[in-house]
Amino acid sequence: MAIQPGAATERPSTLRVWILASRPHTLPAAGAGVAVGLGAALATGAPFRLDTAVACLAVALLLQVLANFANDLSDFRRGTDTPDRQGPARMAASGFVTERQLEVAIGVTIALAGLVGLYLAWVGGPALLVVGVLAVVAALAYTGGPFPYGYKALGEVFVFLFFGLVAVAGTAYLQTLTMDPLYVVAAIPPGVLITAILVVNNLRDIPTDVVAGKRTLAVVMGEQRTKGEFGALLGVAYAIPFLLFAAWLAAGVGPAGSPSLALPAVLLPMLTLPMATPLLRKVRSFGERRELNLVLKGTAELSLRFGVLFAVGLALLGLVRS
Repeated sequence: MAIQPGAATERPSTLRVWILASRPHTLPAAGAGVAVGLGAALATGAPFRLDTAVACLAVALLLQVLANFANDLSDFRRGTDTPDRQGPARMAASGFVTERQLEVAIGVTIALAGLVGLYLAWVGGPALLVVGVLAVVAALAYTGGPFPYGYKALGEVFVFLFFGLVAVAGTAYLQTLTMDPLYVVAAIPPGVLITAILVVNNLRDIPTDVVAGKRTLAVVMGEQRTKGEFGALLGVAYAIPFLLFAAWLAAGVGPAGSPSLALPAVLLPMLTLPMATPLLRKVRSFGERRELNLVLKGTAELSLRFGVLFAVGLALLGLVRS
């Protein structure tokens, strides 16, 4: 059931209200960075650690839910979620939850993420506490607080940083307790694809964000350049596996000494190209902005499938190392 602003609908059940508030279509993408981090760690010859893998996934999902709850509350307080908005309805603006209920939900989510984060800090060192605190602050400050960076054309930067670099490199580090340049390079595809989700969201909302005074990067650049940004992000994602393949092929060996015959495994994400092509076409030629809701969902699915295939390809290189 899709609820649109201003629609006359019966109140959903309490469970469904909170499911909708968590924005489940965004959650698979949150796991993409963790999957790639695990694959990158295996590629460098590390043994698999189930405990930190599960904990990293839990933290990633909780941080995404936290960001969604906080965004729902902050946008409601700022009056951004008007009946003219073309995306799925927000729970506070629809009257299905109160501000106090969202505040409690935010607090509970932070507490759960904090508990899991303490375990990860115990495994990986106190520096991870700082990273965890920064991640929580970033989730809350996207549209809230004294400097809502999502309103200052900085949303894409923070999404790439935390859902790309931190998620991938942090997960890989907690598997190996070492840092490898591959972890940073491997973070680029999931980082740019998850950023592309935000780009589609902001492209759809340009008219209403302008009225509300929400200065996203899409508002600053305009519609045509934002369409180009979406294409560029997808292009970067697909370029990275090719660049890794070419670099390792030139060296005659892959990570952790994997033989050159195994290197095509890193190109597994190319299997998702048939998903990416119609998304690009729709972004370039959409009629009504509501059509971008399907692109939003499709880009989230693309980021997950790309991430899983990339992770599998990297892991295979580790498994066949000489």
